[in-house]
Amino acid sequence: MYIKLFTCCAVVEGAGRASIIDIQREEIFFIPLSLSGLIDKEIYAINILQIKERLDESSIPVLDEYIAFLIDNELGFYCDEDELSLFPKMSEEYLYPATISNCIIDSNGDNLKFFDSSFFSQLEILCCNHIQLRLFTTIDFNSLDVFLNLINNNQIKSLEIIIPANEYLMEENNVIHILENNRKLRALIITSSDYNKVLDADEFSGTAILTGEKISDNLHCGIVQLNQFSINVSHYTESLHYNSCLNRKMGIDVDGNIKNCPSMKESFGNVTHTTLVEAFEKPGFKKYWNITKDHIDKCRDCEFRHVCTDCRAYTDDPGNPYSAPLKCGYDPYSCIWEEWSANPLKKKGILYYGMQDLASIV
Repeated sequence: MYIKLFTCCAVVEGAGRASIIDIQREEIFFIPLSLSGLIDKEIYAINILQIKERLDESSIPVLDEYIAFLIDNELGFYCDEDELSLFPKMSEEYLYPATISNCIIDSNGDNLKFFDSSFFSQLEILCCNHIQLRLFTTIDFNSLDVFLNLINNNQIKSLEIIIPANEYLMEENNVIHILENNRKLRALIITSSDYNKVLDADEFSGTAILTGEKISDNLHCGIVQLNQFSINVSHYTESLHYNSCLNRKMGIDVDGNIKNCPSMKESFGNVTHTTLVEAFEKPGFKKYWNITKDHIDKCRDCEFRHVCTDCRAYTDDPGNPYSAPLKCGYDPYSCIWEEWSANPLKKKGILYYGMQDLASIV
């Protein structure tokens, strides 16, 4: 008799505990390492009879509790040995039909003129499907309309815009109008708002999120927190093989410099004189793509590592490409979340990147 985990469930072991990632339901279940150790990772099953033969009588009730937990939370089911082959593990192969999956564009308004039809044609050559536009200042809406119209008429599948609030965006009818007339706009995040609210136009439109949080430059990038975790097959399998933040990503900073991420220092040309393909083909553009969470200090000991985001732009040790993300406040050894900027061990990175205004320590 076996307990077999459902195919959509993946076990990730950390230093202090393990997690079962239910990819289908997009949920995380925490389990002790003693339970994780009972699971055969080749077949994702527990051989109940074999384990009971090894246990003393006083330990069997604990095993029964573990089994009840898996059954009650619909994480596993009973089956016989000859049935195990009928339920293979989920494929962990990662395939993505694009050279660049998404592009992040930082703008203070002045560089929007660089993003014309020629720019989007270059993105089309790279098969880029998704764009995030991060606006750090209020801009002329005529310029934004030009950008949106270009998006609406090319191969880009989805767009996310982060933009500071102004009088126009504080009128909810105007926000709904933007969503209804730009179907590729999946998320409109309005920062520095007077209130927090979520707006949905209709079932075919994206979502607007109004938040009081202020985002004035790229130093706000790279925060690791629970509400930003991605529990899905694509993210999970990508994280197993590649960097979950930088793989197949391209970024343009406020000056038009082409980078792997706009927040990183290395530039591979400028959109005014370098094509995106030329930048992509330069040595070093992809050097962070293969740094997985299993390579990174602290992250490799974390039970969240394959649903978590990552940041190589801002790290605890700025000179170490394998250092933990600076803006992560989770301790996988104590299993406790804390405010990242309050940790004295973060002081070196905070001072190096000039983040004193964002931190609660100096």
